[in-house]
Amino acid sequence: MKFLRILIGRARPPGAPNERPLRQACSRRFGVRSLLLRRYLRTAPRAVPTVLALALVLVGQTYALTPNELNQITFDQNIGQQISRDLTFRDSDGTRFQLGAHFGSKPALLVLGYYHCPMLCTLISNGLIEALQELRFNVGKDFDVINVSIDPRETPALAAGKKTEYLKRYGRPGAENGWHFLTGDEKTISTIAREAGFRFAYDSASGEYAHPSGVIVLTPQGKISRYFLGVNLDPRELRQAVTAAARDETGSVIQRLVLLCYHYNPITGKYGSLIMLVLRASGIATVLAVIAFVIWMVGHDCRARRLTGAGNISAAGSASRPYP
Repeated sequence: MKFLRILIGRARPPGAPNERPLRQACSRRFGVRSLLLRRYLRTAPRAVPTVLALALVLVGQTYALTPNELNQITFDQNIGQQISRDLTFRDSDGTRFQLGAHFGSKPALLVLGYYHCPMLCTLISNGLIEALQELRFNVGKDFDVINVSIDPRETPALAAGKKTEYLKRYGRPGAENGWHFLTGDEKTISTIAREAGFRFAYDSASGEYAHPSGVIVLTPQGKISRYFLGVNLDPRELRQAVTAAARDETGSVIQRLVLLCYHYNPITGKYGSLIMLVLRASGIATVLAVIAFVIWMVGHDCRARRLTGAGNISAAGSASRPYP
């Protein structure tokens, strides 16, 4: 602020009279409005660093996962790994769902995530539905889809809402018999995540999960045949993968970018809540700075005109008021 006062002082025209009497005259003419403008002009620049500091504090309090922990979140591609047949979940209608009872007849797509996910999970599901709509194969007839929530707090009622939404978008009859939305306890979730190579972490500060993105193709016996990483699935590759899994064939490890459902999605260009918080704070700070600058410019122009008027009035022998 000292630097700003010096800068303003240097901008004052040479020989200009002192501003204090002029401010008093301006206050008499414009009253409370002029006083409020001057006070806001003095306090607004000081509020900018306060807002930024508050944003940094909120950011520090919102996220507890360290960069080290985030580096551990990925897909370990356990090709050929058998998913335990005795794992038991709850289906969206609340009934008991044992994986082994649904293995044996046709391949399946396994999708791990959670139903109230505010970020990447929706994009994964959108990409999956779009790819499924391009296939001649039908969910429930040629293969199954199994969505598993990694959040043990989620309920079958929440899963049922997601099922209704996705089946409506998919739009093919009979899919309700082969598309399952499961919930489970922490131990069961940890087991299937470990076997699938799905590394995730819970952020207690934000109440959300950091996890990788992708779809796993299972053989009819429940062995991992192939991984699709990311949010976009190629329908032709998906058809080939389902066909290969139906023949109990396994693919190879693929080298592709694994997107983290946590901060920023580089494919869609969408930000998570951490980045959005910083952007919003920066936006508020920018707006305050612009408003302060505009008010300062208006006030500076007002003072310059008053000074010019005061000089003319002084020359005429009457300087008691800025205007006659």
